[in-house]
Amino acid sequence: MSLLFLASCQSSDISELSTFGDSSASVKNLPDVSYYRDDELLAEGVVQFKEKNFGKAYAIFKRAVEVYPKDPNAWLGYAASADMISRFDNADKGYRQLAGMIPNSPQYLNNLGYSHLLRGDLVIARRYFLKAYEIDPDNDITANNLELLRNSVSFAKRG
Repeated sequence: MSLLFLASCQSSDISELSTFGDSSASVKNLPDVSYYRDDELLAEGVVQFKEKNFGKAYAIFKRAVEVYPKDPNAWLGYAASADMISRFDNADKGYRQLAGMIPNSPQYLNNLGYSHLLRGDLVIARRYFLKAYEIDPDNDITANNLELLRNSVSFAKRG
């Protein structure tokens, strides 16, 4: 049966196929190795996050923080993916690490604020978004987060 499928396929490169509708880059499995070229884990985690494969992104960033424990980008990806799968306990672990690395970074403050927004903690979210705004008033992400917060105020507090 697979011969019939391959014969009817117009692409000669099987690696471009995906049964999940994702791009082929997002379904690539990384081997369980102890050495990774350059930023291979980080790059793959970003691909998975952008494809909204948050569970896969979380697993990859979890490995990335083991391999690159001093890399803030690994921790940002770990915390953001944990937020997106509602693993706020693990997201908090990531944000605690980041507090010692990049405490006054608009990216950190925006991510932490967004984490609280997802939890329904709108007052705390606003506090972090405003700190990010004070540091970089021209940051588009901060402006978008503040707008999202304004729109979220009309919704009931999430539990």
